[in-house]
Amino acid sequence: MGRAAAGVVHRLTERRESIATVESLTGGLLAATIVQIAGASAVYRGGLVVYATELKERLAGVPARLLAERGPVDADVAVALAEGGRGRCGADWGLATTGVAGPEPQDGKPVGLVYVAVAGPDGTEVRELHLDGGRDQIRGAAVTEALRLLTEHAQRSDAAEAAVGSGGRGSHAVE
Repeated sequence: MGRAAAGVVHRLTERRESIATVESLTGGLLAATIVQIAGASAVYRGGLVVYATELKERLAGVPARLLAERGPVDADVAVALAEGGRGRCGADWGLATTGVAGPEPQDGKPVGLVYVAVAGPDGTEVRELHLDGGRDQIRGAAVTEALRLLTEHAQRSDAAEAAVGSGGRGSHAVE
């Protein structure tokens, strides 16, 4: 986890961009992992721990209807969490986690089902994970995978900018 967090802090520092976190199943572990890295204060704006379902709506702006229809463990909820955290904390990037760490299934969702999402300047991406292990292993893996998703998304963004900036055809090029 620490190496992935160090990479995120370094990359965002170079880019002069900021990040905010919104966490459910990880309960602050993602934020703690980021802020343990020296220099994190240059990029980390803050975060929300919205463990209770109603706080996902009240604090992070997840639509009540979405929560009522699908429950808190859902890909679209993860997207709304990331986007809500990004907007509410005034960050360039929002990173979110939601899922079931166990020991029991939740609302018919199996233990280990996790969604991580990143919202950035060029859009939002969500990833569904099926993680093994106990609560600690699932929560730790969710943090690692969230940081990995942010890193991959930022790398694709960099590559697209480089292609467009050099006259090549990037994902943002218009034909």
